[in-house]
Amino acid sequence: MLDKKAFATWEDAVVWLRNQPDRRQLVLDAFYDDPLSEAAERYFQSTEWQAIAARLAGRSGAALDVGAGRGIASYALARSGFAVTALEPDPSAIVGAAAIRGLAAQAQLPIQVVEEFSERLPFSDATFDVVFARAVLHHTRDLEGACREMFRVLRPGGLLIAAREHVISTEADLPEFLAQHPLHHLYGGEHAFLLDRYTGALSGAGFSTIETLTPLQSPINLFPYTQETLRDAIVAKLTGRIPIGPLWRAALASGSVFAALLSIAGRFDNRPGRLYSFVCQKG
Repeated sequence: MLDKKAFATWEDAVVWLRNQPDRRQLVLDAFYDDPLSEAAERYFQSTEWQAIAARLAGRSGAALDVGAGRGIASYALARSGFAVTALEPDPSAIVGAAAIRGLAAQAQLPIQVVEEFSERLPFSDATFDVVFARAVLHHTRDLEGACREMFRVLRPGGLLIAAREHVISTEADLPEFLAQHPLHHLYGGEHAFLLDRYTGALSGAGFSTIETLTPLQSPINLFPYTQETLRDAIVAKLTGRIPIGPLWRAALASGSVFAALLSIAGRFDNRPGRLYSFVCQKG
């Protein structure tokens, strides 16, 4: 078993992860597989991106992908018609800026790459129509400062989508979350905040409207599950305890019934590190 922070770079960690046959599904779910063009297209077709694209319907113009990683969201934004700037401080050809440049060139998409951190955005005020940040806020060293910067570079009426952010119920939950996170042991860098810390940082930055998507509410937070695959997993678990699979499946067959049950379950969901997303508009 590896010690925590076993690798000096995230690139080294991902290369190691790819070479572990028992971690193959994790690699695919995190879109760390190659060829990158196929991983990016798979993200573009995912239920997560479909839910995000629905939020972006009717919008166009310039989009900033903050903490772009290897560029899967930059690719999806560009495929959706945006002129994209990908902000990624890691220069890596596997998980960073060089990977994004290669993907953009291969796909012939309008993606400009800037190697910088989210706490200091090298752009003028009111530059972008959309700012997208996937699993970024919980990594920031200055959450409030990063939110202020994202607000600053948005045009009036612009939209910030901060997707898949880890939330804890109490500060005491953080060690438990980090202990069970499958990637934190490889390189570190994971974190999670209280829900109020996120919403406070966003409102303090100036966003006039903040919609909070709870863990079981949106496909954005469910991915790699869909409602259908999550229902199958729940049926399998229930059947393992009480072996009446057909009855469990019949009881949960209705999509509306299952969605209602998820809504109820969400009120009691206190898992350390559960995922929330935030859709914020600049007035």
